[in-house]
Amino acid sequence: MASITPDLIKYMSKARGAKLPDPVLAKAKHHILDTLAAMVSGSVLKPGILARQYVEQQGGPPEAQVVGSSMVISAVNAAIANGMMAHADETDDSNGSAGIHPGCAVLPAALAMGERENISGVELINSVVLGYDIGSRTTRALGRNEMRARNHLPFSIGGTMGAIAAAGCLAGLEEEQYRDLLSYGAQQASGIMTYPRDVEHIEKAFIFGGMNARNGVMAAEMIQMGFTGVYDTFDGDGNFLVAYADNPKGEELIKELGTRFEVMGTNIKKFCTGFPIQSPAEGLLILINKYDLKPDDIKSITARLPESGAHTVNDREMPDINLQYLFAVALLDGRISFEAAHSVERMTEPDVLELRSKMTL
Repeated sequence: MASITPDLIKYMSKARGAKLPDPVLAKAKHHILDTLAAMVSGSVLKPGILARQYVEQQGGPPEAQVVGSSMVISAVNAAIANGMMAHADETDDSNGSAGIHPGCAVLPAALAMGERENISGVELINSVVLGYDIGSRTTRALGRNEMRARNHLPFSIGGTMGAIAAAGCLAGLEEEQYRDLLSYGAQQASGIMTYPRDVEHIEKAFIFGGMNARNGVMAAEMIQMGFTGVYDTFDGDGNFLVAYADNPKGEELIKELGTRFEVMGTNIKKFCTGFPIQSPAEGLLILINKYDLKPDDIKSITARLPESGAHTVNDREMPDINLQYLFAVALLDGRISFEAAHSVERMTEPDVLELRSKMTL
């Protein structure tokens, strides 16, 4: 495989001052606002509350603000809290074809580094777009389904690489320093596919959001200070790509950079639920409204999803990634509300259990 690093670092080093097409600029603004809203709503849930308590203990120099509070702490710690809040309640965006949640990893890293460096709004947007591009292309290069089959977590691996790209973009690095940045990102990128068994969405909020954002800011700060690393982590012997995939497609990392922007293919959720539930839930609600369906009308429901998505949302302990529970709520309430999607208590109510027993995934 020809070396991809020169093209990759050249693109990354120029992203901060790039002029984005108007549609990309507009879409990026929507995703920034959407992720900020996810942080605000996540700040009142247990993952967000615990994250704030943790970073308040850690403190640090007043570099970046924790959303939903007056707390101004180190950029690294702010990134942890804001990242966890962004994925506390499943309202953050998702790139289904790349298999990651880019916003909850990329924006917290960009915000923290941006505040630390006192950058402009345009530079923030450019860094976020770059983060979406690199994070999503990383999982495309590795193959999201192949990663899952090997028990590697695309969300945290792609999320970390997206976060280091966004944070590094705002750190004022020289082009060759991006080699080191990629290496520090690759060494931190990790995650295993146990997250659907998380009962309280706390670890999930960390490994999808807070951990990745922290990795990104920490790597960018280190390289900014003069830390050095391996120059060919994506190309050399035992490289990042071959560590995670049997047949990686490294060319995906640089394919159509600057002409195809991953933010354009990233979805803003309609419901505060796991991504695999979005389309089935909307389909069910369309049928409910069209035929005025009531719980007593239901004899059975069969939902069909791709295998990986079905595994994630099949009768899970967390309400917002439990398809059967959310289908029951939709039938009972005629909608899926934020409150219902986060009510563990309601999962075992008799009317809910009766409907859940009629469902097959």
